[in-house]
This record gives sequence, structure tokens and C-alpha cells, in this order.
Amino acid sequence: MKVKICGITNRDDALNAANLGADALGFIFYPQSPRYVTPEVVEDINLFLPPFISTVGVFVNQDIEEIKEISKRCRLDVIQLHGEESPSDCLALKQRVIKAFRVSGPEDIQAIPEYQGCVSSILLDTKVAHIRGGTGQSFDWGLAIAAKEYDVPLILSGGINESNIKKAMALVKPYGIDVSSGVEKEPGIKDYEKVRRLLQLTQ
Repeated sequence: MKVKICGITNRDDALNAANLGADALGFIFYPQSPRYVTPEVVEDINLFLPPFISTVGVFVNQDIEEIKEISKRCRLDVIQLHGEESPSDCLALKQRVIKAFRVSGPEDIQAIPEYQGCVSSILLDTKVAHIRGGTGQSFDWGLAIAAKEYDVPLILSGGINESNIKKAMALVKPYGIDVSSGVEKEPGIKDYEKVRRLLQLTQ
């Protein structure tokens, strides 16, 4: 199972996560996030990453041309869209796209079929008013199981940490897990030991 450590804001955290076995690193380009990072910082981090680590840029309702520019500058491998972006927006990027859905009930997964063939994966995160990810709260994983029926690779997010990741893996069997606040000392600063223990549990 693939693991993405999201909300990376500095080179040390990026290298530690990569060396401990993370498959992907997430960088948040949404200015309202406490884990916001500038393209300049990500451009620098990317110079030091080992090969075969995927870099993911997270955007929320941002201009498509701006996303393309940042992606090219930072040499991002994947784009994650965490707002109300349409299927046509996903296709316009001409790159692998993860489309995030904020979930609290069955109605929140009903639009997933519209994105089939437009995205590489869907990501389910916990819906909390006025917060775009990194909430530290989980949702009803039965909804994630139901979403797998749409036959799009599913990444599970929202309140995952070392205490519940084994249950998430066993119950949902997702393509991947996305973790941010569950391995932090504070928003944007990772806890090396939490990252290590969580990744060990996925082996």
C-alpha cells in the first residue's frame, strides 16, 4: 500500500519521510493552509530528493494556468485538487490528478463517477466546515468502502495515525493512505518518530 506524507514544509522533513519509506510527499500551495509552502521552497526541496519519490502539489480552487506554472517550476509528479474543481479542470491540467472529496455523508461521494477517466485517483477526506484537509478527524469509513465500487483508485485520508492505520488498511483496503496531522509536532512540522512508527506499520 502506498503512503503519502502531506503538508511537508521544509527539506529536513521531506528527506526524513523519503528515507523512512514514504512513497509520496505532499506540498500544499493553498495560502490559507497552516501548512502552506511557497514554490521557491518546494523547488529547493526537489533538488535533494532521492529518485522514485513522487511529489504531489495540493491546490484548492486555484487558476488552472497558475497550477500548471507551479507544477512545471517545482517539477511536480502529481496534482491534487482539493476544491470544487470540475472534471474538465482535471483534464485541462494534462497531468496525473488526484481529486479530493470532503466526506460526511453518502451524498458526498455521488459525484465520483463524473471523474472516471479524468483523474488517476480519488482521495476521501473528512468534511469540516471552512477547513480544507489536515483536520485530524476521521469519517465513516463505510463511505470509503462504498466509494471503491466506482472503480477509481482510492486514497484514504482524514485523521489517520499510528493508532488506527492498521484498521484502515484492513477495513478499507485503499490504494493509498494520506497522512498529515497524524505525524506532526505542530502544523507543518513533522515528528520523525511518528513518521517512522506509522510507516513501519504499513510494511
